[in-house]
Amino acid sequence: MLFSELGLKAEIQRAVAEQGYDTPTPIQQQAIPAVLAGHDLMATAQTGTGKTAGFTLPILHRLSSGPNDRLTRVARTPRVLVLTPTRELAIQVEESVRTYGKHLPINSLAVFGGVGINPQIANLRRGVDILVATPGRLLDHVQQKTVDLSGIEIFVLDEADRMLDMGFIRDIRKIIALLPKARQNLLFSATFSPEIRELAGGLLHQPVSVDVAPRNTAAETVKQRVIETNREQKKDLLEHLFQTRGLHQVLVFARTKHGADALARRLDKAGIKSAAIHGDKSQGARTRALSDFKDGKLVALVATDIAARGIDIDALPYVINYELPNVAEDYVHRIGRTGRAGMEGEAISLVCHEERPNLKDIEKLIKRTFEREVVEGFEPSAVAAPRPPQPPRGPRKPQPAGPKSGQNRGGPQQHRSGSRHR
Repeated sequence: MLFSELGLKAEIQRAVAEQGYDTPTPIQQQAIPAVLAGHDLMATAQTGTGKTAGFTLPILHRLSSGPNDRLTRVARTPRVLVLTPTRELAIQVEESVRTYGKHLPINSLAVFGGVGINPQIANLRRGVDILVATPGRLLDHVQQKTVDLSGIEIFVLDEADRMLDMGFIRDIRKIIALLPKARQNLLFSATFSPEIRELAGGLLHQPVSVDVAPRNTAAETVKQRVIETNREQKKDLLEHLFQTRGLHQVLVFARTKHGADALARRLDKAGIKSAAIHGDKSQGARTRALSDFKDGKLVALVATDIAARGIDIDALPYVINYELPNVAEDYVHRIGRTGRAGMEGEAISLVCHEERPNLKDIEKLIKRTFEREVVEGFEPSAVAAPRPPQPPRGPRKPQPAGPKSGQNRGGPQQHRSGSRHR
């Protein structure tokens, strides 16, 4: 099947062709006709399957076609709401709207928290057709009566599983209660837990189900293997792999923000150009690091699980798990950053003695036994070495109360298309 066979408007097909695409991915083949027909959608799709274009393309078509076509002017109230868990994903989705809607007079806006709200208010007052938002910042606007959701025709809940993981379920329910009853609903999730199915049951009406990523399976195009070593040898081993195997554009996963910073500094000092990306970094720093990584200016990007959620690179060749995740399902999300859209990728996990139970959990989840490897000079010992003593902790200082509901949960910046796209 070709994009030209899906019935999309000529302006959209032209934008798709300009990006070098002619054949839709499996989820696009299934989702686009369903959305065009006005059906609700429940889609199981991992990152890298083309799901974002799977809903942006038919949404652009629907907004610019048929009896409800109001694109002779920008809509004063948003017609489409896309809810995402992170600022990076919000930026990614809004960029997709701009890319594929470049030949249509459609205005898009992505908002997320952490900066002054006044510039966002001004942009909303100018009018927006497609609003992409994180839950916290959207509720800030609702509270201040600076956004009107009464005209929403299509509601997209993207990465619903991560939404629930991050504790957004109450916010999601508040937002849904503000939307018109008559609307089209699209729900995307990498996995469908009982909680997600309960949410879908109250949101979707006779949905079309699309499943292109069987639950908790890892990408078949990713070569996965394990290098066994000792905990205290991991940093040296990681440097050795970069220096001897010609690795480039590698996404490295660490468990903690502090660990990601320390590892990036260590690699950079060894001449391996690196940067860290996590929730404590400013949005400007995160955007620069990601841009440099995509452009090949960085050899390695060290990330935590949450920060990596919005990283979307079509041809990422390597993922290295410097530390295994505590939750086995997060391994699937991590390696889903490579091997996208049918391309091959490689995922390497550095596993020490203490992480072997985590490794067994992952192998049980994905029903696969990993290829093991030992690198000469970095062989693991039979038992785990004792952990180095931790410095004594002083008395804890009282902490100020955390942010109230809706404050600074979507991240520290907004992103907007600069002008109408014609």
